[in-house]
Amino acid sequence: MKTKLTVVGIMAILVSYSFTSTISEKKKNSITEKTTQMPDSVLRHVVLFKFKDGTAKEDIKKVEDAFSALPAKIPEIMGYEWGTNNSPEGLDKGFTHSFFLTFKSEEDRAIYLPHPDHKAFGAVLTPYLDDVLVIDYWTR
Repeated sequence: MKTKLTVVGIMAILVSYSFTSTISEKKKNSITEKTTQMPDSVLRHVVLFKFKDGTAKEDIKKVEDAFSALPAKIPEIMGYEWGTNNSPEGLDKGFTHSFFLTFKSEEDRAIYLPHPDHKAFGAVLTPYLDDVLVIDYWTR
């Protein structure tokens, strides 16, 4: 009798382990799919500006206004925000302005980059720009 109970107990443990392992594997695969497919992922386009020393506040405002007008002119921009640096860390390397654009796809970004209104904005910016840093990434 003890042998039968022991065998039944071992079988129950094995079935339970197999079931738990299968569920765990399904969860793992589900997480992997979400990470690689990212159906709700969007493309972020981050632009940082460092203005030339002595650039007048009025000229910086012209640049801010010109950049802020782009979402109304270029429908492929699905999200837009901007701000000025206020980090206390002192690691900004002179970059003061951050502009954060969101696109649904690389195709939308490809339309934005050579867009005539984007090029016109570049003409407003260039006389005052000391340096620019651009990073694009897919959200996770």
